[in-house]
Amino acid sequence: MTTTAEWADADSPLAAVPTNSSGARIGYARVSKKGQLLDRQIAALNAADCVRVFADKKSGKTAEREELGKCLDYLRPADTLVVPSLDRLGRSIQDLISIVSDLRRRGIGFQSLHEALDTTTPGGRLVFHVFAALAEFIRELIVQGTHEGLAAARARGERIGRPPVMTEEQIRHARELLAQPDNTITSIARLLGISRTTLYKHVPELAAGRDSLVAGSLALPGPR
Repeated sequence: MTTTAEWADADSPLAAVPTNSSGARIGYARVSKKGQLLDRQIAALNAADCVRVFADKKSGKTAEREELGKCLDYLRPADTLVVPSLDRLGRSIQDLISIVSDLRRRGIGFQSLHEALDTTTPGGRLVFHVFAALAEFIRELIVQGTHEGLAAARARGERIGRPPVMTEEQIRHARELLAQPDNTITSIARLLGISRTTLYKHVPELAAGRDSLVAGSLALPGPR
């Protein structure tokens, strides 16, 4: 009978993590606010036989979690990273999957105490594989929905993307001001609240000089 480790791809979350009795159990804890206490999480990790615990006092949405970085650097092949719960480690399901998958590639196990998830066991690897597949499925649904929404918006004639820096009325006003030789480009840009670069971008004929703009204004019929 073919085992999971035999048929799983080398980068698959289902691939087995080498077991080694000499590996250490390293804990990571996190609270979102400085006023919150880490005591309960650290006690749970110590009770799970963690020989060292790293801890952050930062929101999970914060990309820079110094202690997590130190923890991941400290881990060695055959070690196991232990966390009180999944939400203490990843900012999102995608972030969690990325971290745990990287640990697996390094030959490091992962265990979450609250969810009883342990990637050093076949059952734990299967559960994590389901997480990864579900996250990919959700991502594909979001991408598909986004593409369908953009297509529907284009069919309705709606503009897609960032709005222009200058409106059509501002561009028309800029041309009128540029047609008057006494107005400098810098003063016009300041009046419209834009940069000179933006003005040149939206009035491309300005690059050829202002004479054409002046001539064009003289050729226009006067107001009725």
